[in-house]
Amino acid sequence: MAKVTVIGSSSMDLVVTSNIRPGAGETVLGESFKTVPGGKGANQAVAAARLGADVSMIGCVGEDHYGKAILENFKSNGVSVENVKPVTGSDSGTAHIILAEGDNSIVVVKGANDYITPDYVEKAKEKIKEADIVLIQQEIPEETVEYVAQLCQELKVPLLLNPAPARPLKAEVIEQVSYITPNEHEAELLFEGKEKEEVLKQYPNKLFITEGKQGVRYFNGEKEVLVPSYQVETIDTTGAGDTFNAALAVALAEGMGFEKGIQFANRAASLSVTKFGAQGGMPTRKEVEESL
Repeated sequence: MAKVTVIGSSSMDLVVTSNIRPGAGETVLGESFKTVPGGKGANQAVAAARLGADVSMIGCVGEDHYGKAILENFKSNGVSVENVKPVTGSDSGTAHIILAEGDNSIVVVKGANDYITPDYVEKAKEKIKEADIVLIQQEIPEETVEYVAQLCQELKVPLLLNPAPARPLKAEVIEQVSYITPNEHEAELLFEGKEKEEVLKQYPNKLFITEGKQGVRYFNGEKEVLVPSYQVETIDTTGAGDTFNAALAVALAEGMGFEKGIQFANRAASLSVTKFGAQGGMPTRKEVEESL
């Protein structure tokens, strides 16, 4: 069983479904409203656990009812919460999501996730040291991502960085991580002024650019490869990227290989969009293997 440590955000998603996406100053009638556990870190932890990994989460929640619900959700999905601490006087993170016109719009309020500092992560160093792979995202402080990149390099533990939400990264962070998985928008921000083909060749078997319905593109050392995605009837795209990253991390930790691992991750992501909620559609290992 692969050991996966996830360092990242936990939140409660407040999800509105509507036929129409409102413009600035516009009010529209919605179809439904639900609260479901989310946050990019939490989503990836839950997805990895459902895919059969031994998962430990490093993060923070608020001392509120959302925080309690987030912790209970981790436990019910088999994720270790030994290093997920309630922060006194802080609200849990929230994500305010509009599902409309076949896609989503999201506003994230970080809340307690801002307390995931380098000092906080340092206290959980043993969980990082014993991991087969570490997963991290960017809904936590920038200095924490930089610290973890350096730490994992020193410990010789593979680090997969999902650079979302988009923000610039120092060149040394990109060099230090083992794998980086931007979407097309994030890749343009990270490698501004460079052609996609040029950047992929610069980071063979390290840079994996996700292209939505097209699939995932990378350079294998000899040629550029596009691993196609799977076409399904989409209900909710929230969490698809998190499912992909978790599944890829599990596959790589198990030594599955890049092309096969991406196929596995693409299949998991495609299944995740067929149900409501970031975590609601995240598949089990059995479901992915049976559908490949």
